[in-house]
Amino acid sequence: MLIEEQRFIHEDLERLEQGISDRVTDEPRNNRERLNRDHQIASFLDRIHNQSQRLLDIYKDAEGFRASEIQAISTGDPFDQFYKRLEDIRDFHRRYPNVPVENLERVYRRREGDMNAMEIENMFAGEESYGQFFDLTRLHEEYLNLPGVKRLTYLQYLEHFDKFTQPQLPIKRANKLNDKYFNYVGDLASYLESFIKRVRPLEPLDELFESYDEEFRKLWDANQVPGWGDETTTGESSGPTTEGTGEGIWCADCEREFKNENVYKNHLMGKKHIRAAAAKKASGTPTNGESTPDNSTKITAVQRLKERAIAEREHRVRSLAETLKEEREATGINVERRQGMTGREREMELDTLFAETVEPSGNQRRESDSDSEGEERTYNPFKLPLAWDGKPIPYWLYKLHGLGVELPCEICGNFVYMGRRAFDKHFSEARHIYGLRCLGITQQTSLFREITKIEDALRLWEKIDRDRKKDKDGRDNVVQMEDAEGNVMPERIYLDLQKQGIL
Repeated sequence: MLIEEQRFIHEDLERLEQGISDRVTDEPRNNRERLNRDHQIASFLDRIHNQSQRLLDIYKDAEGFRASEIQAISTGDPFDQFYKRLEDIRDFHRRYPNVPVENLERVYRRREGDMNAMEIENMFAGEESYGQFFDLTRLHEEYLNLPGVKRLTYLQYLEHFDKFTQPQLPIKRANKLNDKYFNYVGDLASYLESFIKRVRPLEPLDELFESYDEEFRKLWDANQVPGWGDETTTGESSGPTTEGTGEGIWCADCEREFKNENVYKNHLMGKKHIRAAAAKKASGTPTNGESTPDNSTKITAVQRLKERAIAEREHRVRSLAETLKEEREATGINVERRQGMTGREREMELDTLFAETVEPSGNQRRESDSDSEGEERTYNPFKLPLAWDGKPIPYWLYKLHGLGVELPCEICGNFVYMGRRAFDKHFSEARHIYGLRCLGITQQTSLFREITKIEDALRLWEKIDRDRKKDKDGRDNVVQMEDAEGNVMPERIYLDLQKQGIL
């Protein structure tokens, strides 16, 4: 049966390629349809990859099944093989009588409303609006619960969530080594990765992520990762751990920072600190004020590995935020816009979005009763212009007016006019006149009719300018005057010299 499976895979690959071609030729009307199309194409590409791998394994025939099957067909009695396989097929259908036959011609055919709309709707949250905006509200709340962070509004957080070393996000290095921050920055990186996978399913994201990792490895080896290459991590400590800036005291047992030394000393006598110190001591980790020469190197290595993991996640967030710059800016604008809306305006916007969401899902239902509702789908295979009633104009009228002829104009920025009528009309329109003014042509624009090339227009303008200067010089040199010494000159120059008293 390997020969039949091989033939089936070849047919499946051809049907998949045709299905991708059919979907690429259709221009999506909105962002929702674009995501539907891209995710369908991505699923087809994954199936092509899997089927191609299976086909390569059949051709390699590592176990020799294909060669033995070909030999059995070519050397043995062909009817024995035929009736044997026919009996296998009948036996299969006796056991599974209701299994439908898979028709590849219909499986990948492009049909109106065949996209899984519910899958795309479940893929994005309401705030994301089908991949147009971020939804970082949960991560913003998680950030506000971190120890020692600056209180930021959601709009400020959208602007500074990837700036881990800037004054807008003053998180100290010691505060970053706790589990809360580690989980927070990991969740932030995971969300951005998930977002870009949902929004751009056809891009080579694996290569993009590998480039991020390679860039981080180079920066880490060169000790140039922002916020992690300025100070050296050590495992030895004597007494309470303090920040390099001298601001506050850090308790490594409880992973908390204290601004006042007296508060810190009182904290050391508390039950919570004693339990945390005992737990760390039981796990073999030195508590505040103690370390041994044997395990100081081990502590340094473990802490350095944790710093590397946190720094790698921060770098991933910075890189993804730069890649998703447009979506980030759109999110800030949308949040600012929604903050200025009233409750009634927000309800109206939600109603509009709900209507747009429900409308595509009912395409198949409307097709069945389109005659009764008057929403018949317009059939326009030649992309003809629409008349006043919303229907395509007759094809003979389209050919009569030459609307299929493309007439470009370089002066108008290579704009293409469809038909001779629109082309002749555009010479007196603002677009063409503005293009002439950009070339320095401000007078006698009617002389440049039928001229569409910039080079031809400049050559004609230079000729007009030369003729104008020549005519002016000719008018000035018509009357000749002679002074007392017999010098002949134009009348204008003679009068100028006479006024100056030179003559």
